[in-house]
Amino acid sequence: MLKNLDPLLNADILHALRAMGHGDEVVICDANFPGDSVARQTVLGKLLRLDGVDAPRAIRAVLSVLPLDTFVEDPASRMEVVGEPNTIPAVQREAQAEVNQAEGREVPFAPIERFAFYERAKKAYCVIATGEGRGYGCFVFKKGVFLAPDAPKA
Repeated sequence: MLKNLDPLLNADILHALRAMGHGDEVVICDANFPGDSVARQTVLGKLLRLDGVDAPRAIRAVLSVLPLDTFVEDPASRMEVVGEPNTIPAVQREAQAEVNQAEGREVPFAPIERFAFYERAKKAYCVIATGEGRGYGCFVFKKGVFLAPDAPKA
């Protein structure tokens, strides 16, 4: 056990999040998403798993260590509901609350059409599959930078 780390973050996920650079993307997907086949096409090339965890809880864990990109307009995205692009399902509302809490500010999700989402996910650094059983629990997050505070003067 490590101090100050969310216990959901296993070694494989921590390694991937640490290896990502500024601008790289991580996909957090629901149980219906074709995670394995999409993940094989990502930079990491394999699927990471958080089985038994819903998407909002997985987002809380990931964003506890991953800063979002502040240099882009949309560092967080969501899969649109097919045929209803303005509908925001409960899972996405819950995820939005986790993002805002983690960032300490409003960071609205940018919508992505379903098939465009699949294509974008293939270009991500990695995909993390959750046990989320509700549809449209699929999100993309762009990694930002962590600026360490200036070291104190001796």
